Amino acid sequence: MKRLLILLCLLALPAFAAELGDDGLHKTDWMRDTFKDLREDLEEANAEGKRLVLMIEQRGCIYCTKMHEDVFPREEIASYIRDNFFVVQVNLHGDTEITDFDGEVLSEKQATRKWGLLFTPSILFLPEEVPEGATAQTAAVAMMPGAFGAGTTLDMFTWVREKRYALDSEEDFQRYHARRIQERADGSAD
Repeated sequence: MKRLLILLCLLALPAFAAELGDDGLHKTDWMRDTFKDLREDLEEANAEGKRLVLMIEQRGCIYCTKMHEDVFPREEIASYIRDNFFVVQVNLHGDTEITDFDGEVLSEKQATRKWGLLFTPSILFLPEEVPEGATAQTAAVAMMPGAFGAGTTLDMFTWVREKRYALDSEEDFQRYHARRIQERADGSAD
C-alpha cells in the first residue's frame, strides 16, 4: 500500500516537458526568432561574437523531444549554446519563408529539401563567412544528424566553436570525441 501511495504521488508530480510552440516545435530561451534571412542572421551572430546554427526539427519528432527533454536542458549544454551560438530553428515541413545564403527565397520545407535534409533533428553549423552563391548546406562546416547524448552534443558544439574542423591535424570530430570521452573517464576533463 505504501508503494502504491508513493507511486501515485510521483505520477501526480508535473513531469518536465519542453515548451511547444504553436507550430508544434520545442522552444528554448536560446533560440532566436528572426526573419530567416540567413545572411542577416549570420551578420547578427557575428556582431554578437557567436556562431550561426540552423536547427532543423519537425512536429512530433520523438528524437527532437529526446534532445529537448534529456540533453538541451542540462545547464552545461544550455549555457554553452546560449553563450556561444545564435540558433535559428527551421521547420522541416514549415511554410515560413527563408532566404538562403545564395539569395533564393523558399519555404522552410523547400529549403530543407534543397539542402538534402531528411531527418530531424539535424543541426547545421555555419562558418563566420559564407561565400557568394553558397547555400546553407554547402557552406556548413559541420552537421549533426540526429539525436545524440549529452557528451556527444557538447563535444560537437565545442569542436565547432573551437574551429577544430579547420586545424591541420588528424583529429577529426570522431577522434576528438573519443579523446574527450577518455579524458572524462580519466577525470582529466570536466
